[in-house]
Amino acid sequence: MTSIRDLLGESLAIGERFRLTLEERDGQLVADHPNDASPMDITVVEGLDLLEERPPTEPVEIELCDRVVDGRIAGRVVGAGPE
Repeated sequence: MTSIRDLLGESLAIGERFRLTLEERDGQLVADHPNDASPMDITVVEGLDLLEERPPTEPVEIELCDRVVDGRIAGRVVGAGPE
């Protein structure tokens, strides 16, 4: 049986990695969620020390975490160089 939690987890893509463009909103680095079915965007809360610029001018690799911060899915920077 599929639970609502399973369906929500699939749409949020927890644990997956994406190359995303970050922008600053309200003092936080955020990105639109790449999955249109996701009810939340992403806020980057870990790995910020890997960034040379804030916000970076190029997309960076973000891994989605299993928690929510300020109404957005938490993410961590795992790669900040060119593809």
